[in-house]
Amino acid sequence: MKLIGKDKDSLLFHLGRRERSLLEQLFQLFPAVPSGHQCLSRGGKVEPINQQLLEESLAEHSAEVQKQVTAFMQDPLRWSERQHGWQLRLKTSEVESLLQVLNDIRVGSWLRLGAPEESLKSIDEKSAPHLWAMEIAGSFELALLHNMQASDPPPAQPL
Repeated sequence: MKLIGKDKDSLLFHLGRRERSLLEQLFQLFPAVPSGHQCLSRGGKVEPINQQLLEESLAEHSAEVQKQVTAFMQDPLRWSERQHGWQLRLKTSEVESLLQVLNDIRVGSWLRLGAPEESLKSIDEKSAPHLWAMEIAGSFELALLHNMQASDPPPAQPL
């Protein structure tokens, strides 16, 4: 994922064909943070009804974000196929939402691996998909953040 243009309202990225495919596969994993992981209180007593309301609210939010992610990947005004891959146009205001989705996938995968503090001792068929998702989501996050800080890319070109 490489920033190829930038103006005050939008960013233009180049993604290889495999990168776009990886992004599509990652987005199919959203939401990845297990339900019930978020608690109203870590130490205090919480009424079960309040926890249930939190979980319902988070589920509704995740469903809405999933719809947005699907629309994002299918938007022909956002994606333009080129000879060596794809161009992706993002509004600068959309980058934060994209980072949040990628972070949910990364953190959710880490949680499903048992929240390891050190490298995994072994990788098996159960842990490999979560490790893959965690690493690829993190790579996309880093690429987005790095490109956001890039100095003086060329002006964004109209599609």
